[in-house]
Amino acid sequence: MKLSRFAQIGALGAVAALALAGCAANEGNAAAPSGDASASTLEGTLNATGASSQDAAQQAWVAAFQIANPGVTINYQATGSGVGRDNFIAGGQSYIGSDRAFNEEEIAAGGFASCTSDAIVEVPAYISPVAVIFNLDGIDSLNLDAATIGKIFNGDITTWNDPAIAALNDGVDLPDTAISPVHRSDPSGTSDIFTGYLESVAPEAWPHEASDEWPLSSGEAAQGTAGVVAAVKGGTGTIGYADASQAGDLGTAAIQVGDEFVPFSSEAAAKLVEASPLVEGRGEGDLVFDVDPAAAPAGSYPIALVSYLIGCEAYEDEATAELVRAYFEFVVSAEGQDVAHEAAGSAPLSDTLREQINGAIALIG
Repeated sequence: MKLSRFAQIGALGAVAALALAGCAANEGNAAAPSGDASASTLEGTLNATGASSQDAAQQAWVAAFQIANPGVTINYQATGSGVGRDNFIAGGQSYIGSDRAFNEEEIAAGGFASCTSDAIVEVPAYISPVAVIFNLDGIDSLNLDAATIGKIFNGDITTWNDPAIAALNDGVDLPDTAISPVHRSDPSGTSDIFTGYLESVAPEAWPHEASDEWPLSSGEAAQGTAGVVAAVKGGTGTIGYADASQAGDLGTAAIQVGDEFVPFSSEAAAKLVEASPLVEGRGEGDLVFDVDPAAAPAGSYPIALVSYLIGCEAYEDEATAELVRAYFEFVVSAEGQDVAHEAAGSAPLSDTLREQINGAIALIG
């Protein structure tokens, strides 16, 4: 699937149409004025940082929400997930987006300065494939398996006509161009997802643990999703990984699952996530998926990003709590998920999962 389907220009038009139609949040909420923006009673400003993978979706969500609620300003900066989490701990953030939930050690340490208690709300809001992107003249798509990808990024496969790549792509005229891997320079949930996939499915080819920090000093490092995409686009023989919404016209890989090669799509990513349980033992408002790429069912895309909205259960300012709660409700609503799908090609949440998520969001106060 080419990302032209996810073009943001068309998406922004869809955002405006949805917002003006009153698709701003749950029925009966002050943020859902049935098409009359003047009826919204919400006012105030939310400042947020975090996942660059969410950037296109956040822009669309914010645009729609602010059209329906003209008294509200939301400032979201795509700093990367790691910076977002650091900022949330340090304070000054109304909410954050993150491609990785806080781990058990971080939650046990507490001390979230943005909150008045250590109880936080983490809800999945953005499910999207992570695309393996490359820039190779005349080639738009390739078949790759986990072992080959792992060896490429580990520096063990160094040219595009390597027999391992050729064996997966019968009939493709592969050049002897040198492979130039590109990775994230900043702590990134996308890196955590990508390295977790390699560790889970091809541990012999990728002898590193899953991490949001890239484990190798070799290869080219780039800041944020946009930086990786730009580096891949600006090079020759380059390869990287990025949220599929930002892959643009770059070449992309279909990834082996069982006996088939699955191209990325929101539907295929959703299949992987829907087959994954929620992590047990977390707080009532802390909903985190335990995604195992090695257990990817047939037809699913095995590198799927589950990106979270993270906020406090308790805010010092009641107005901030009301705004965060209303915004989160809109984002996970059917309308909000449609907005993200149009803007970024993400996989909409299921109705069953949405019911769980709204229970967590209701705890914000």
